[in-house]
Amino acid sequence: MPFTFKELEIPNVILITAVLFADSRGSFIETYKRSEFVKAGIREHFVQDNQSRSTRNVLRGLHYQKDPQSQGKLVRCMKGNIFDVCVDLRKSSKFFGKWIGIELSEENNKMLYVPPSFAHGFVVLSDEADVSYKCTKEYAKGLDRGIIWNDPTINISWVIANPIVSDKDRSHPVLKDADLNFS
Repeated sequence: MPFTFKELEIPNVILITAVLFADSRGSFIETYKRSEFVKAGIREHFVQDNQSRSTRNVLRGLHYQKDPQSQGKLVRCMKGNIFDVCVDLRKSSKFFGKWIGIELSEENNKMLYVPPSFAHGFVVLSDEADVSYKCTKEYAKGLDRGIIWNDPTINISWVIANPIVSDKDRSHPVLKDADLNFS
C-alpha cells in the first residue's frame, strides 16, 4: 500500500503519508490513488487542482466556500515546508471552532485531507514553498469566504510571530461574524 491514513482528533480530518520509493536514479511517489482513498473513507471526487508558491512567513487563510460549493481539499507541500491548519465550521459539530495544525513538507511526504465545511490556511516555514491541493468542488467566487487568521476565539498557535498576510485575508471577520451555512 503506498499510503497510510490516520484520522486526527477532529473526525473526518485525515493525515495521509505517502511512501517514497528511491534508488540511485532518484525517487517516485504516488500522491493520489482513488481506490486507496476510498478504502480509507475519502470518497469525494476531486475536480480541481490548485498550486501556490509563497515565501517564508507568508500566511494564506483562513479560506472556505459556502454550500453548495464547500470544498474538501487534499493538501500537499511539494517544495519546502508549511504549517497547515484546518478549522471545523460545522455549527452542529462538537468540534465547531476547533483547529488542527500539521507540518507538511517535501521531506515528510504527508498530506492533509480537509473535509468540506472546514476553513483552511497555512504559513510558510521555509524560504519558499510550493503547495498543491486537490479540491472536491470548483472555485466559486460568489461563495468564497474567510475568517481572520488570528481570531482569538479559535486561538490558532501559528508557529511564527509576524506572518505576512494579504489585505484580503486581514479583512476577514472573526468566526462569530462569519457567513456560514453548513449543517
